[in-house]
Amino acid sequence: MAVEVYMNYMKPTKQKYSQLIDNIGSTIQRARENAVRAVNNELVKANWEIGRHIVEFEQDGKEKAEYGSSLLTTIANDLKVRYGKGFSKSNIYLCRQFYLIYPKFQTVSGKLSWSHFAELLTISDDLARSFYEKQAVKDNWSFREMKRQIDSALFQRLALSKDKTGVMKLAEKGQELMTSKDVIKDPYIFEFLEIPKDAIVKERGLEKKLVDNLQTFLLELGKGFSFVARQYKITLDNEHYYIDLVFYHRILKCFVLIDLKTRKVKHQDIGQMNLYLNYFKEEESTEGDTEPIGIIIAADKHEFLVKYATGGISNKIFVSKYQLYLPDQKVLEDKVKEIIDEN
Repeated sequence: MAVEVYMNYMKPTKQKYSQLIDNIGSTIQRARENAVRAVNNELVKANWEIGRHIVEFEQDGKEKAEYGSSLLTTIANDLKVRYGKGFSKSNIYLCRQFYLIYPKFQTVSGKLSWSHFAELLTISDDLARSFYEKQAVKDNWSFREMKRQIDSALFQRLALSKDKTGVMKLAEKGQELMTSKDVIKDPYIFEFLEIPKDAIVKERGLEKKLVDNLQTFLLELGKGFSFVARQYKITLDNEHYYIDLVFYHRILKCFVLIDLKTRKVKHQDIGQMNLYLNYFKEEESTEGDTEPIGIIIAADKHEFLVKYATGGISNKIFVSKYQLYLPDQKVLEDKVKEIIDEN
């Protein structure tokens, strides 16, 4: 009897102790994160101040600190002698650029690290830089995530589907997810799969690689996507159909069905996706859900075939291409410039 009473006493005590450890752990983790954030903020501010000192020195009539100038070399060498490593010529140049691009420190986001800003400073186009900065803050991108999006020309890919006003808004506010069209990219970039250009890829193999690299795939899809299932089975008239990938979009509150095609898209593919969407509207969507979205991601597409095949269909069906390698940013930049320069 005494043993039983003791065990009953110890049970809630163990639970409370476990909760105690969890609470202490959360406090420690939060303190560490705050410390890292504080150190980062001081580093960002210090580098901004370094840039300000250099620019003010120039304005006194001294030598311009262009990248190839002897002034930057002299500054870097003297700082290394006095303060040790971390003061290369390229770093000093970035500090100067940092101040020139962000002359008011109040406009510098405290949510981004110096690594973020150092990468942003390498972008010469003001609109693109503004977009990546806004989006990194909104989506809490790590440095690696942001660099990947820059390398994949995310801004240009999104901008190509917009007019001049839309491009300006994209740069000013980042990507705003208001409609189904806002979540679509064309093309999708799958360079993270590291598939050789001349490799023969089958649909099931591409699907498996995307799921195996789900974290990066979700980054490419964009904010709001939650993975539901692969090879989602539906049965109609005793016949089985399998949807390659099913997601749920938390912001638009709808299912997103993705079919992968390692060839050029055909009109039958669009008809099949229309069937899947009708099924999901009737059988899977619940109260509060909006209409599902269907995305066919194919190796190639014929724009007129897609236009005529989707014409008259009430469901939200989109067809995009995918690439296994990073796009030619110069080509995309020129296309976006054409949109901006239109009268």
